[in-house]
Amino acid sequence: MEPQLERIAQSSRTPFEKKVWRLLCQIPPGHVSTYGIISVHLGSSPRAVGNALRRNPFAPQVPCHRVVATGGALGGFKGHWSKNGEGITIEEKKRLLRKEGVRIDASGKVLGTPWAAFT
Repeated sequence: MEPQLERIAQSSRTPFEKKVWRLLCQIPPGHVSTYGIISVHLGSSPRAVGNALRRNPFAPQVPCHRVVATGGALGGFKGHWSKNGEGITIEEKKRLLRKEGVRIDASGKVLGTPWAAFT
């Protein structure tokens, strides 16, 4: 993840966005974390984390696709939403997660325990 961390450091984005994106680089392939877990780690709010993810110019190399809602719902991806509340690029997020070995049930929720070992 060193090249991604360097790109984040050199970007002109806000310090908060950079913190969020650096945390994304800690989530191992095949795992997901949640907006809530990340927000608690940063002392922020899930909505602020989601906004930072929406602005991630380095996706999918800086893996915002590895962040889901607390209940396992996939949420959005790349900041694109449809009128029914599900991201219009959600199939891309599903494909990326499945390729990494993340299991998703028939209702579209991620199975397993969210990763929370941020440093």
